[in-house]
Amino acid sequence: MARRRAQLTPWRVAGGVADEHATADAVVRETGWVFNNETGEELTLADFVMSGNKEVNAYLRVFGMNDLDTLSLSLLEIGSGIGRMTARFTKRFGSVIAADVDAAFLERCRETVVRHGDVSKLRTSHVADGHSLAVPSQSVDAVFSYITLQHCAHDDALKLTAEALRVVKPGGTVMLNYRTWVLSDVLLVPAGGLVRLLWKSKKVSGWLARQRWATRLGWQANRVAPSEVLDLVRQSARPCHDIVLFHQPHRRRSIMKRIADRSVAGAVVRDQELPRANKSHWWIVARLA
Repeated sequence: MARRRAQLTPWRVAGGVADEHATADAVVRETGWVFNNETGEELTLADFVMSGNKEVNAYLRVFGMNDLDTLSLSLLEIGSGIGRMTARFTKRFGSVIAADVDAAFLERCRETVVRHGDVSKLRTSHVADGHSLAVPSQSVDAVFSYITLQHCAHDDALKLTAEALRVVKPGGTVMLNYRTWVLSDVLLVPAGGLVRLLWKSKKVSGWLARQRWATRLGWQANRVAPSEVLDLVRQSARPCHDIVLFHQPHRRRSIMKRIADRSVAGAVVRDQELPRANKSHWWIVARLA
């Protein structure tokens, strides 16, 4: 990478751990501070993937993808990690490109898909610079990203958003998840900044990046407002058929209040409640004309 990105420190450390272990089950247990909501010696890759299977099915249903013949479509996943959701995507789509900033994760992702998905449909793509997709323009039918863009530097998150719009085909769908501001950020944001500052120290970064509490604070590297993403859609000049912002039921006012222009790229911006969403999360689902 051209410059050191402190927010990626736990991913680099976890990638090194992934390289050290012979089995994916061991990787899941040893990298739980990054990937899992649970930790413990009893965790297995099968459990890890099962949680991803359920979420893939739920999100595709809510986002209207079940109305399409997805087995004839291609999908790019931004932030595949070691394949928690990727395995299921290979069962639901005709072809899948798994993209991630860590090459070791992509190797483990392939192993996960071999065991729990359809590896014949999988291709991997290393996001070496943290913000560019090595995928041709207008070449995939759908782009999906979940709990990834909040881990990037703010500018990288927006660049990856622009990349998603670049690579999707006319008539395709972009499904991207972001983190926005909540009251607790008054404490979380400066605490996370302090952790990322400490990650830059060679003396403590490796140890600190393995601590669950530190990773949970430090990986929340940005907050992206819906207006910023909608501005990118406008700038992309890609005409849209439909744009929906999904949010936690009680967050409509804070999510929508700053959007002055509800017409973007030929589509009216709508909002829809998503009860399963974290209160700090929101999604944009944009269907191109």
